[in-house]
Amino acid sequence: MKIFYILFLTGTLFLLTACGGENAATDTEETSTEETAIAPKIMGEEVTYKTDTTAMVGYIAYDENASEKRPGILVVHEWWGHNDYVRERARMLAELGYVALAVDMYGDGKQADHPDDAGKFAMSVMSNFPTAEARFNAALEVLKDHPKVASEDIGAIGYCFGGGVVLSMANTGADIDAVASFHGSLGLPVMPEKGKTTAKVLVLNGADDPFVTAEQIAAYAAAMEKAEADYKFINYEGAVHAFTSEGADAHGEKFDLPLAYNKEADEASWKEMKALFSEVFKK
Repeated sequence: MKIFYILFLTGTLFLLTACGGENAATDTEETSTEETAIAPKIMGEEVTYKTDTTAMVGYIAYDENASEKRPGILVVHEWWGHNDYVRERARMLAELGYVALAVDMYGDGKQADHPDDAGKFAMSVMSNFPTAEARFNAALEVLKDHPKVASEDIGAIGYCFGGGVVLSMANTGADIDAVASFHGSLGLPVMPEKGKTTAKVLVLNGADDPFVTAEQIAAYAAAMEKAEADYKFINYEGAVHAFTSEGADAHGEKFDLPLAYNKEADEASWKEMKALFSEVFKK
């Protein structure tokens, strides 16, 4: 199935309210007979792994109290590198019941403090995609080998640079079932190919992101259609680059870049990702 969606957020969200009533207050007999569930205990651990040439520093988050193996999700960082933000997203996925590994695509946990350095780091990886592929696959094996992971159920998400990584890895035919790209690049080093792009793909884009052009969107959609890939593309009106990151405004102001957090697009895109993984992993 091939789906191409353009969704427009107009600034209005449905507010979810928790309502308590008489039934909740008096339904003690039913609840007293139910077995109390074990509360989740989210753990986060730094992990080291390597390719043939590079040492990597990742971070894995999971529910220590989970009694059964869960799907694993790789989380690929923005062009700033493996930082607290990507670790936070890994923990959020663990809270949903997944085992999430925040990967290191630059090596040694390297991070950039300036866009010039971030651009150089990202370009050095994406311009030599076999290197990127090796680093991604090294993280994939670490995730699959974790005792809490159902190794046959693997997904991946990525932000900015990381979005381009997970979309490209889906196009290589990597052993992943579903990917979600948040404000990710679409000028991909590996384009869709029939028979290879088998993962279910979700692209979550800011409609006003100047880093993703209409021409790139059209080219990507055409390539996905030609490859008969299963994908969904969503544009969020009013959202620019890095719309999921609360630190985007500060970076945008500091470096005079079109970066801004958009709460509505952030929440809506996360909800889309949850629906994707729930469908794919029947969770």
